[in-house]
Amino acid sequence: MMEKETGLQKIAGYLVLILVAVLLLIGLRLGVDAEEGSQTDTVGSISPTRATSVAPQGQTENESQAESVSSEPLPIITDNSLAPAPVPRTYEGKKPNHEFETYRVERGDTPSEIAYQFDIKTETLLGGNPKLSQESSLMQPGMDLIILPLDGVLHDVQQGDTLESISAEYGIAVEDIIGYGPNNLEFPYRLYPETQIMVPGAIAEVFVWTPPSLSAVSGGTSREGSGVTPAIVGTGTFVYPVSSRNFTQRYWYGHPGVDIALSEGSGVFAADTGTVTFAGWNIYGYGNLVVVNHGNGYETFYGHLSGINVFPGQIVYQGNVIGAVGNTGNSSGPHIHFEIRTSGNQDDPCWYIGC
Repeated sequence: MMEKETGLQKIAGYLVLILVAVLLLIGLRLGVDAEEGSQTDTVGSISPTRATSVAPQGQTENESQAESVSSEPLPIITDNSLAPAPVPRTYEGKKPNHEFETYRVERGDTPSEIAYQFDIKTETLLGGNPKLSQESSLMQPGMDLIILPLDGVLHDVQQGDTLESISAEYGIAVEDIIGYGPNNLEFPYRLYPETQIMVPGAIAEVFVWTPPSLSAVSGGTSREGSGVTPAIVGTGTFVYPVSSRNFTQRYWYGHPGVDIALSEGSGVFAADTGTVTFAGWNIYGYGNLVVVNHGNGYETFYGHLSGINVFPGQIVYQGNVIGAVGNTGNSSGPHIHFEIRTSGNQDDPCWYIGC
């Protein structure tokens, strides 16, 4: 009997253990299901429309979801960061704003008289009217001149120009250029091509062409300390190169000689004895040109000729016909352009021929 009860107790113990194990398994399963249900509820709260939407007949579920999303307003994003704008604006400064007075040339006007009238230097006329040095007969009655408000140069801004390059070109401090109000120069001081800026105190440069030397054409021998011995030396006095006294332009900074008007083809005479060093076409505005070196430091120039009667190296005497009056080169009417240079320096011919 005791043995039978002991066997039943063992079986009951096993059943209890099995029951406990089953209960543990059921508990674990219920815990997993509860966790999955919580995650499903969380996802559903983010996009309930997506979870409950039903696609209309003939439309797929993805298409229905796309329409549902596109119908909602897009969020507005405010960006307060320091990142650059997608399309940054390029800085554009002010451009120069000049107002100049003009003067219409009258008969008998001279550059010095006009400059004195407006209290500026004679060379400042060239600073505002650069063509005056390119066209020897431009300053005629009826021409309008730009009068700058102060001495200086009106510079045409070219591609690549900088304040530093302009300062170096004219020898004027950058601060003086910036300081002129109508230039409208503000940091970062940008310049704009096809505009003009005023360079206060600057002087326009005038190109001076140098003819061949006497040694290049005379073949003379040289003596120590005296250079080339000329084949002939002039008298040191000068006569009028043409038979006219009709001066259309006098000597000044922008015009290194005198212009004398008379009919085309009229004779042009050597103002003094000397050796021809140049006779031909000159590309620097003179047109047909004759240059005579007089062997004593003087040279004479005869420009805008219609014809030339001499050749380089030829000796000419005072009064010889060397060419004919013309209208060649930078010229606006028949005349002769006459220069006298002393040791290569330009001089006023009127001091020698008595204008």
